[in-house]
Amino acid sequence: MKQSAYILKAFMAAVMAVVFGTPITAAAQEQARRTDSIEVSLLTCAPGNELYSLYGHTALRYHDLRTGEDWTFNYGVFSFRKPFFALRFVFGQTDYELGVMPFNAFREEYRREGRAVTEQVLNLSADEKRRLYDALADNYRPENRTYRYNFFYDNCTTRARDMVERCVAGTIEYAPNDSLEAATYRQMIHTMAGNHRWATFGNDLCLGAKADTHADSRQQQFLPEYLMRDFDRATIATTEGRRPLVKETRVAVDTVLPEAKSPFPLTPRQCATILLLVSLAVAAAELRRKKAYRAFDALLLTCTGVAGIIVTALLFSEHPTTSTNLQVLLLNPLPLFFMPSVMKGRTTYWRLAAALSVLFLAGAIFQDYAEGMEIVALCLLSRCMVHLELAHKQHPNRHKQG
Repeated sequence: MKQSAYILKAFMAAVMAVVFGTPITAAAQEQARRTDSIEVSLLTCAPGNELYSLYGHTALRYHDLRTGEDWTFNYGVFSFRKPFFALRFVFGQTDYELGVMPFNAFREEYRREGRAVTEQVLNLSADEKRRLYDALADNYRPENRTYRYNFFYDNCTTRARDMVERCVAGTIEYAPNDSLEAATYRQMIHTMAGNHRWATFGNDLCLGAKADTHADSRQQQFLPEYLMRDFDRATIATTEGRRPLVKETRVAVDTVLPEAKSPFPLTPRQCATILLLVSLAVAAAELRRKKAYRAFDALLLTCTGVAGIIVTALLFSEHPTTSTNLQVLLLNPLPLFFMPSVMKGRTTYWRLAAALSVLFLAGAIFQDYAEGMEIVALCLLSRCMVHLELAHKQHPNRHKQG
C-alpha cells in the first residue's frame, strides 16, 4: 500500500509539473524508478534424487532490474568436509549457514540437476524490501550466518519464511485450508520421499514416536511445497488494508526430473520377509537335528546389535523427534553384550529378547515403525522360541526347576 501511495504521489507531482510548471526533483524520479525495479521472490525448488534433496529446497531472491544486481540467499549451505560430520549429524549438532550466490549460478545448478524452480514474486513495499535486504545482509555477517539446523523445526524453508514475516509492515495471514488433511511429520516425509523406499526406511528407523504427532498448517511449512502453497493464498494485513502476499508466480527453471531407479531391487519389507523365511527354515532344521546353528545366531545378533548402537545413540541426540524411539526395544546393543553367552548355549539372552520383542510389537500402537520391522521382530521371536525349546529338550529337569 505504501508503494502504491508513493507512485500516486509521484504521478500527481508529474501532473502538477505539466500544469503549473513545478519541477520534479531528480531524487524523486530516482526513488520511483528504484521502487519499481526491485523484486524480492521466494524460490521453491523441486525435490531431487539425492538423499539430502528428497524434500525440496527454499531460497530467497533479491533482484534489482535497474542495476542488474541479482542474488540468491540460501539457508541450506553445509559441508561434508567438516570434522565428524556424520557423528555430529546423528547427535543433532549439524550447523547450516546462510549462503549468497548469483541467481544465474543458482538457476544453472538446479537446471543441471533436472530440478524445477518456481518463483513467487512477493508483493512488498519499498520499505519492506529494504528491511528484508538489510536483514539478510546482517544475517550473512560471519558471526550471524551459522545456525543449528533441525529438519522439522528450523530449516532452510522455515528460516526464509521467518525472515519475510519479520520484515513486513503488518502481519502475514495464511488462509485456512479446509481440504488440508491432518498429517503427521512422518506421513509428510513419506509423501515427499515417493519411491525411495530405502531412504524412507532409514528415516523411519531413526525417528521416534514424536514424529507421529500431527502437525498443524504452520508446522507443515517446514516442507518447501507446503510453504509455497500457503504463500500463494496468504495476505499481508496492515492498518491501511490488505494485499496479497504474492504478486506474481512464474517458472524460473522448467525441467522434469527423471524418475530414479532404486539401487537395490528388493524393498525393506521383502528383505524382512526373506529373513523370516530363512529363520523359519533354519529353525525347522534345528528342531529336527536338536542342535542350534550358532553361525546363524552370530550373524543375526551382530546385525541387530550394530544397528542397535545407532538407534540407541539417537536417544541422546538433540533431534527432538528421535529421543523416544520404541524400536530400541528390538534394535539395541544387548546382542553384542550377550554374544559370548549365546555362543555357549545359554538362554538368558533369548528370554530377555522374547520379552522385548513382545513389548516392541505392542508398541506399534503408539509409534509407526520402519517398513518391515514387525517382520524382523517375528524373526527374532522365532529364534527365541527355538532356543528355549532346544534347551527344554536337552535339559528338561533344569527347565522344570526354572
